[in-house]
Amino acid sequence: MQSRVEDYLAVLTAERGLAPNTVAAYRRDLRQYVGFLDGREPDPGLLDEYLAWLSEQGYARSTVTRKISAVRGLHRFELVEGSAESDPTALLDLPKRGRTLPKALAVDETLHLLDSIGTADTAALRDSALLEFMYATGCRVTEAIGVDLNDLDLVDRVVLLTGKGRKQRLVPVGNAAIRAIERWLPIRLDLARNTDAVFVNLRGRRLSRQGVFGIVRKRAEHAGLPADRISPHVLRHSAATHMVEGGADLRTVQEMLGHANVSTTQIYTKVSPLHLIEVYTLAHPRSR
Repeated sequence: MQSRVEDYLAVLTAERGLAPNTVAAYRRDLRQYVGFLDGREPDPGLLDEYLAWLSEQGYARSTVTRKISAVRGLHRFELVEGSAESDPTALLDLPKRGRTLPKALAVDETLHLLDSIGTADTAALRDSALLEFMYATGCRVTEAIGVDLNDLDLVDRVVLLTGKGRKQRLVPVGNAAIRAIERWLPIRLDLARNTDAVFVNLRGRRLSRQGVFGIVRKRAEHAGLPADRISPHVLRHSAATHMVEGGADLRTVQEMLGHANVSTTQIYTKVSPLHLIEVYTLAHPRSR
């Protein structure tokens, strides 16, 4: 990937005559992107995850737009040059002006999404377990697909998640997710004998990031929710937001989400104005 980046930058310099400072900015942005990929093959799901990650870092919208522009240019260059068969950025949506994070679902929307999946067939059992787990733990999509059977403790209701930089953390799993996983595991054990992954596709192989994005959007459509605003990252954001609104302190949410700095959690878990009014009414001496 890095060699293709240099080829692309050479074209920008020689054929488009971009200023050296502009090319240097593109180089920094693309090095960051390559570092995020960490050897993984880019696909639409991973690009959505990268956009969400940029938002988590607190970059201004203009900066995010510039970084995504550099990435789009690289992938379009690969498509034209024949080194790629498709452009994984083709359907990527930039955040709307003034919004750097996805809007969390309301609690009733989230519960409706989860309850609408049902248990009618193998796919429903798997999807119910997956979405309940992601909402219960607030995990990243890569953490969800990386969970193995021996990472789960159904008795103590915890899971060992492996996050960025291979850092591990122990996260509680709620009762609803435990029940959904217990319904799924007997089917999964018959379906998949050559992998330890908890969440597998219908061929018995570990789910991919793109597969999870497809499942979330399919279930959103089935629930009558706008699929274009619901993604695995929105489930993560919703879990964090609902915990903060329910009274969880930021340090606890930081630990659960696997954020290195609490400042990231503060950006990521903005409470709703309604909750702010409720807390103010209860806490401020002059509000009553």
